[in-house]
Amino acid sequence: MPYTDVETVPRGELEELQSDRLAETVAYACENVEFYRKALDAAGVSPDDVAGVEDISKLPFTTKEDFRAEYPDGLFAVDHSEVRRIHASSGTTGKPKVVAYTADDLGVWREVMARSLDAAGVRSGETVQNAYGYGLFTGGLGFHDGVEELGACVIPTGGGDTAKQIEMLRDLESDVLACTPSYCLYLAEAVEERGLDPTDLPLSTVVIGAEPFTDPMREEIEAALDVTAVDVYGLSEIIGPGVSIECEEAQDGLHVWEDHFYPEVVDPQTGEPLPEGEEGELVLTTLTKDALPVLRYRTGDMTSLTYETCECGRTAVRMDNVTGRADDLLIVRGVNVYPSQIEEVMLDLDAVAPHYRIDLTREENLDRMRITVEYHEEFDDSPERLRERIHGRLKEVLAVTPDELRVVEPGEIERTEVGKVKRVYDHRE
Repeated sequence: MPYTDVETVPRGELEELQSDRLAETVAYACENVEFYRKALDAAGVSPDDVAGVEDISKLPFTTKEDFRAEYPDGLFAVDHSEVRRIHASSGTTGKPKVVAYTADDLGVWREVMARSLDAAGVRSGETVQNAYGYGLFTGGLGFHDGVEELGACVIPTGGGDTAKQIEMLRDLESDVLACTPSYCLYLAEAVEERGLDPTDLPLSTVVIGAEPFTDPMREEIEAALDVTAVDVYGLSEIIGPGVSIECEEAQDGLHVWEDHFYPEVVDPQTGEPLPEGEEGELVLTTLTKDALPVLRYRTGDMTSLTYETCECGRTAVRMDNVTGRADDLLIVRGVNVYPSQIEEVMLDLDAVAPHYRIDLTREENLDRMRITVEYHEEFDDSPERLRERIHGRLKEVLAVTPDELRVVEPGEIERTEVGKVKRVYDHRE
């Protein structure tokens, strides 16, 4: 059974609720946030022009640059005395994106995270080892509160300290691990290095997110740890983890909790809304936030939406697994290349380990792309023949092929214990 009845409500009823909440949110944001008051005025839109979700495209977009320009609290809709928690994004350039929560906002976050975990198959009484980072990053505390709200036990290990992670998994018999997909693979390797079998760990489920991954990478995780790997999605600017998640029954797209977050997909170049099933940039609008209402936030994440009822019975729209970011597009010798295209080729080959890196350089004003990939530890053929296979597959999917393709031994590519994995190294700037 779903965690709450709203997960299976008929879409007509859900859209009525969304329309009411959107109209309230626009009026609230206009009244309490100067940034939105000016943005709506510049767009020639008043709150009276937004009667429901059919009017959402009238609203201007919000971008990450707006968050940074309004640093630290220009987007807050409440006085600091009403704020009960502050988080911030882990941006690599410029100011971080600071976000705030009232007591009611924290209640919404706990509820959508508990709902998410339940959809993933986590149950009350189970033990969840939380290896997402605590602190300003929303992952750690978002999961922590959701696990407790669900009635499960949380082990707040946080990121890193792999020896301790393995010890806790084994000694406390954790049922669920929450972490990034790249750390799942790192952990499995670390277990093997200790002479143990990763499939002997007591885990049944891993909840993975915070970075894009492909289905072959998921399959590698599930095989390495003998688990079900469920994708979770969220971002600080909207609330944190808990915006959407896959259900354990189908693992076929992530259910967006539309009673709190309204999703759209738009053309990343023009901003025009795209039809169901067409890939574009995900745009989200909060419907129940007090401290930080957000209108039409351009997430930069590339996905598509499906409104068909899921086999699990949930009617909430499903977003496809994020394939990459609109701003992760690489332009190599004038040709568009997405890292996810390269990853799919790599991980679709059994002989290739799920570790690779892309290096971009510029020599004599000409872009050069070098790809380094590890062969799988069970691979027993010629690395040169494998290189030829990979090169042939890349030629089929890319409009520009790498200038250099290196196939190296397992473990040669640098690993990371904490944070999001880095795949692309652009040395051209």
